[in-house]
Amino acid sequence: KINLKKLGAKYAYTVDGQSRGEVETETFSADMMIVKFHGKNIHPGYAKNKMVNAVKVASRFIESLPKDHLSPETTEGKEGFVHCVSFTANEELATLKFIIRDFVTEKLKDYEDIVKDLAEKAALQFPGARAECAVKEQYRNMKYVLDQHPQVGENAIEAMKRLDIAPILSPIRGGTDGSRLSFMGLPCPNIFAGEHSFHSKLEWVAAQDMEMAVRVIVTIAQIWEERA
Repeated sequence: KINLKKLGAKYAYTVDGQSRGEVETETFSADMMIVKFHGKNIHPGYAKNKMVNAVKVASRFIESLPKDHLSPETTEGKEGFVHCVSFTANEELATLKFIIRDFVTEKLKDYEDIVKDLAEKAALQFPGARAECAVKEQYRNMKYVLDQHPQVGENAIEAMKRLDIAPILSPIRGGTDGSRLSFMGLPCPNIFAGEHSFHSKLEWVAAQDMEMAVRVIVTIAQIWEERA
């Protein structure tokens, strides 16, 4: 955990972006949602009219999720989504973990209500089954904070212009440490680092862009000193 008082900074930058020139001041807002289905287990040889298989309840629920919208594989730009990232189950208990994402924080509740409603409807199709849902906040769109401190992003843009880099302003369809830091009181946009194909087996980084990111950070520091 970062001790901001000990760090002694008013502003910061993360270096965790993609293509050369990226300056990012906007991220998703994010929640984690846990959906559990409770069933009833008994020896399968004597299960008629007794067993309630949580695996089947959860499978029915997954099948009911939207197929042409509200998922990572069907959204882009400023569109949000719900995404099941893990599913563990046996006859008695099935547990599914979802990440809920949107750039507008208030929309998270709408998506969570959709998931909860589908979970409860799935459980009703299996007498004796029960659905349980819980939500945990993960991080929030750093734009809400950075809009109050425009000079932080502006100095990064100026640094890139001095290095003949064309700034690219784009929202992050994800989050960075800057999302958490900004809401902890340390406004913190993100700049490029040459990373590509995040979270895949083919993730790679452009070494020349990493080197350029270092030059950008040095130039940002010089600009802050000039404007102090």
